[in-house]
Amino acid sequence: MIPRKREIKALSGLLGRHPVVGIIGARQVGKTSLAREIIRRIGKPVSYFDLENPEDLARLQDPMLALGGLKGLVVIDEIQRLQELFPVIRVLVDRPRRPARFLILGSASPGLLRQSSETLAGRIIYHRLNGFMLDEIGIDNHKNLWLRGGFPLAYLARTHSASHEWRQGFIQTFLERDIPQLGILIRSATLYRFWQMLAHYHGQIWNSSEFARSFGVADTTVRNYLDLMTSALVIHQLQPWRENISKRQVKAPKIYISDSGLLHSLLNLRTLKDLEGHPKVGASWEGFGLQQVIRRLDVKAEECFFWATHAGAELDLLVVRGRKRFGFEFKRTSAPRVTPSMRSALVDLKLMRIDVIHAGENTFMMDKKIRAVALTRLLDDIEPL
Repeated sequence: MIPRKREIKALSGLLGRHPVVGIIGARQVGKTSLAREIIRRIGKPVSYFDLENPEDLARLQDPMLALGGLKGLVVIDEIQRLQELFPVIRVLVDRPRRPARFLILGSASPGLLRQSSETLAGRIIYHRLNGFMLDEIGIDNHKNLWLRGGFPLAYLARTHSASHEWRQGFIQTFLERDIPQLGILIRSATLYRFWQMLAHYHGQIWNSSEFARSFGVADTTVRNYLDLMTSALVIHQLQPWRENISKRQVKAPKIYISDSGLLHSLLNLRTLKDLEGHPKVGASWEGFGLQQVIRRLDVKAEECFFWATHAGAELDLLVVRGRKRFGFEFKRTSAPRVTPSMRSALVDLKLMRIDVIHAGENTFMMDKKIRAVALTRLLDDIEPL
């Protein structure tokens, strides 16, 4: 197994500062393995409950009785299966001297785990766990990571075929079992068709009217589908940035499949040769590069945007940290060029600089405040903010 040192360090710090820490991430992304590694490092008695285990689920039918006498760290895996636990956890962490702290694992966003946001406000902090990233697997393996995605079992599969098979099984299980467990009562066939359609729009601006026409439903219905899939952590919505300028700006989000491997399975792309010959190869590379840059910068989702005007100017990624703004473009070419859009973004958005992430081998200046950075040099040439 690939060690996840950065995640362990971050979670260890959070557990020392907060009474309840939640690890959220898509199913099979490695939450349980990470929790077990933290338990191993703690070295103290830890109480562990897996809510997919019928015995543990039965023990928690009277949660106050089961949890009330526990001390130290209490780990509850797959918390979305028993959201009634949140009010009990609130009572337990509010006790004098706080004898127990909680690490909860969930396969949904805090917004979908409504009880936690309502009952544990001020007591819980969430840590989003993604799949493997470049800083974990090494830059030499970036093509495999791009093709297979970051889910551990998909990335570590013996062959591309075995990886594709695992991802196909994940998609089926996710739609037929995991989505209903989150209380979403939409037919799996409908969501699969919607997910496939989103794959073909990967890297594009959301158009609810076009999706609504394709499905023969109202705009609000497809928007609900999109938000549900986003809450289930398999879709990423990159929000638009709107500046107080005279140009008309795009107001709809940009849509990405959260994991490049899932994108390729939804498009039935099994090998790098299949991928490189597909019309979505550029959009796939953009989404992969964007994800790696966000990780490298160590910024939060609410600090990340894209920018586009109806006149055609655009910026793939805008990172806003305090008063500083940084722009990023993603070009699957070895010879990127400065474009009018880049110059427009530099001026209109008052950017510190623009980095153009490209598929070549070198990093070099293209113009004043515009730099070309090779994806293979990402970990060396871009510093965390």
